[in-house]
Parts: sequence; structure tokens; C-alpha cells
Amino acid sequence: MSPDRLRPPVEPMLAQARPTLPGPGGLRRGVAMELKWDGFRALLFTAGRPGGAMVLQTRKGTLIQDRFPDLVAAAGQLPTGLVLDGELLALTGEGVMDFGALQRRAASSVPQKVQALTKAFPAYYVAFDLLQVEGRPTLAEPYEVRRARLEALFADHALTPPWTLCPSTRDPELAQEWLETWTRTPGIEGVVVKGLQQPYRPGARDWLKVRARETTEAVVGAVTGTLGRPRRLVLGRYDAAGRLRHVGTTTEISPAAAQQLGDRLTTAAAGAHPWEGARFTAGWGTRAALDTRMVTPDQVAEISGDTARDRGVWRHPVRLVRLRLDMPVEDVPAF
Repeated sequence: MSPDRLRPPVEPMLAQARPTLPGPGGLRRGVAMELKWDGFRALLFTAGRPGGAMVLQTRKGTLIQDRFPDLVAAAGQLPTGLVLDGELLALTGEGVMDFGALQRRAASSVPQKVQALTKAFPAYYVAFDLLQVEGRPTLAEPYEVRRARLEALFADHALTPPWTLCPSTRDPELAQEWLETWTRTPGIEGVVVKGLQQPYRPGARDWLKVRARETTEAVVGAVTGTLGRPRRLVLGRYDAAGRLRHVGTTTEISPAAAQQLGDRLTTAAAGAHPWEGARFTAGWGTRAALDTRMVTPDQVAEISGDTARDRGVWRHPVRLVRLRLDMPVEDVPAF
């Protein structure tokens, strides 16, 4: 075995967020754009011998191939000595990408439950980079060379689902179309921009990611800070039964917005708020509880959030655009 062969854990290369795609001139100067998936980042390793074990490594270095026996069973399609970077997805029986189902699959280790989840929510692996081929690392090669090798891998081995090649383009108009239209599909949340000459640098934030955002409304159900100077808003929407359901939390709001909102907030009466005793965090994957104060849910916030949602709840903090003093809570979109 070559001493240079990649072995888990390998840190994946990362992306830094930006609000918009580069201008047309920037897009045409040596970059490619790929779809950004709302799944689990995973590196895939195949063994150095035929029939050897396949390994799936999360972004944090955890090995989770035992949670995805369907992918392990399909690994016979892949050549030996391979390392891919990509995204894990899980689909419902209707063929819709479901992050909640993927989360349950990645967290389940009991064999009976793993088998049930595998049957109900089959997994797919979307490959967008090739880090090693035939046991030889390709990290130092430019992205456009790695991409060509990845495309050749899919063509030469006639790979079929669950193995999927991530779409890539150098056309700025097509990338903008992806951002504006494809992101309406559950499971696609934006576009990643990569330099054609970039090597693969583990742990470096050298790529760019642009998430699609939507502007909508929600009810202010609780706040952090004080009623006079709120810092974050905890948001809700009413469901068909008239219950206020939690849908997300904002980033810290501006001093001007805090003053405007503070003049209108009132403390919820004891025992009257549907969230009394509930615990909230700043976002998905964050365990630290927010110190919240329940308020009378009679104020409406216009917010801007990305498309990553789990059962109606924004997984990332949303941004407050403005207060909608002209909108009654009855006109807020339903949960």
C-alpha cells in the first residue's frame, strides 16, 4: 500500500458564504458552479482490493457506513482505491428528498431500525469531487482535472443510482437559473462556486456558496434579551388547528429594529402562551438553549431565510427584514 494513500479521517474542503453569485465577468474567469445539496457531507473510501469494505466518513470524521447498508451493497460498482467527496441524500417513497429522514438514518445504529429506515428512505450519494483514484491522491491537481476524472469515472464504469454525478456548469446564466428555480425543489439549496485551477485543500474555505433565500412572514412568539431591547426573535406560524408552531429563530436584530419592536411587545400572561416551558436553540445542530421571554404573539416579522427546512422549521437562523405593522397575524402563511 502506498504511504501517500488517503485514509480516513480526511478533512473536507469547505466553502464560505456570500449573498450573491459573482458578476458575469467573475463567473467567466475560470470558475465552475455546482448545485449545493441539503444533505450530509460525506467522503467515500473504497478498499485497495476487490470486495473490500467501503467506508463513509462524515465532515467531522465519524464513520457511518453501517447506517447505510444500501450504499455498501452498491459499492461493487465502484473501483478500488477510490476516494470521493459528495453529499448523502435520502428519498421518500414519492421520490422527494427528505433531510429529516436522512438525519434519522445517520443517527440510527440498531440493526432492525437501520433496515426499516433503509427500506423506507433509500440513500443516494451525489459525488462532486475525486480525491483519489487507483490509490493515487489527486488533491494537488486542479479542480478542472479532478472534475474530468470524476466524469470519466462515471462514464467508464457506467455508474447508476445510488451513485449520482453532481451537475456542474461554467455558464453564468445557467448557474443563475439554478439559483432562482432549481432551489424550489426540496433538497437543493443553492450553488457552490469553484475555481478551475484550485487544488483540493482539506479544511480550507476556498470555495464560495450562495444559498437561495426567500422573503416571507412569521409571528413573533418569544424573544431573547429584554422586552425593551430584544436581541433575537423566536418565530412561529399557526397550523390548521390554530396552534402556534415554532418555525425558526432570527439572527441578532439591529438596534433600530429592537427599539421599534420593543415599543410594541407585551409579556405573555402566565399560563396563556402555547410555548410556555419550551426550550429553543439558535439553530439546527446547536444544543445551547436560548434564554427566552414569551411575548403575546400579536406582532408580525418579515424575514429572509434560505430554503433549508425540516418539517416546516428553518434549520439556519433567518434574518429580520422589517416589522409588518400593516399585517395581522391571521394573514401570516400557515405552518
